[in-house]
Amino acid sequence: MTPTAAGALDRLAATIAARKGADPETSWTARLLAKGPEKCAQKFGEEAVEAIVEAVRGDRAALVSEAADALFHLLVMLAARDVTLADVEAELARREGTSGLAEKAARKK
Repeated sequence: MTPTAAGALDRLAATIAARKGADPETSWTARLLAKGPEKCAQKFGEEAVEAIVEAVRGDRAALVSEAADALFHLLVMLAARDVTLADVEAELARREGTSGLAEKAARKK
């Protein structure tokens, strides 16, 4: 069965969580996680910069590819600190309907 786009992030997050205990010799994700949160953060930063470069260049296909890499490495970085996609989704839901300007102003107080 071919996976669909719907739920792809949830499936990816579940795969990453499953790799946390995997043998680093058999899984790229397990290998990255075994290097610690700092390395995971560094790799996410590298991938984010690559996505930014493609956004500036205007190459849509390359941006989509680099954005997928950045999302993957963001999820790995979160997993390295035991933060789940559900945690981030809950924070987004909490912010939903709040003006970005009002939310920023509330943080300054």
